[in-house]
Amino acid sequence: MSLNFLPPELVMLLGAGFWHAAIVFLRVAAMVSVLPAMGEMYVPVRVKLAVSIAFTFVVAPALPAFAEPDGVMGFARFAATEALIGLALGVGVRMFVLALQTAGAMAAQSTSLSQVLGGIGAEPMPALGAVLMISGVTLAVMMGLHVRVAELMIRSYQLFPAGQFPGAAGLAEWGVHRVSQSFSLAFTLAAPFVITAVIYNLALGVINRAMPQLMVAMVGAPVITFGGLFILMVGSPMILDVWSRALVTFFADPGGGMP
Repeated sequence: MSLNFLPPELVMLLGAGFWHAAIVFLRVAAMVSVLPAMGEMYVPVRVKLAVSIAFTFVVAPALPAFAEPDGVMGFARFAATEALIGLALGVGVRMFVLALQTAGAMAAQSTSLSQVLGGIGAEPMPALGAVLMISGVTLAVMMGLHVRVAELMIRSYQLFPAGQFPGAAGLAEWGVHRVSQSFSLAFTLAAPFVITAVIYNLALGVINRAMPQLMVAMVGAPVITFGGLFILMVGSPMILDVWSRALVTFFADPGGGMP
């Protein structure tokens, strides 16, 4: 039984590839809605729609043609499976932005910069997190984020065939693995700030024991603040390099080495 809830003139105008493109668009649009840079909250919905259509024109010709869905329930099944897979892949990429934000929050808390110049993004965050997030997203776009995303979309149909729900156990295990990898990456990126803060607090404790009458907090606060800014200036290229390598590794292997 063919679908009859759309005007036949529209289907005839778009040709035989209408349903093929429509099915691809379902996965692409779901993924674009949560991608870094393209799926940010401050990006207008019309722009996201245009980006999704552009990706559909890139991805659809690279795939074998999908058959027309068998009735409304068949199309509903495609809508559910493709949206789920697209959101899962998009969230997997989004985790890298969350890793930068988490690293910035950890660094800011360690260096007493958590309340300075915060809240410039869609969600309140410390200044260090905002700087790292904007720098990371910009670097990803300059490195060809759109090309990597298109390749991932095309390759995803080999991992998750259209119209088939992914295994719940496997998807849950993959999600937990991605979250754990995100926090591990965040701690790795924030390690220079955390190590400096530990050394600073140990030194401050020794000085306070040796000279109780000295107001060590008044002396030490500017030191740790300057130290945090200095580490950000010197270490941000290395931090972004580690982050970009992890992002490229994810695009090459979305499973992330999961057993």
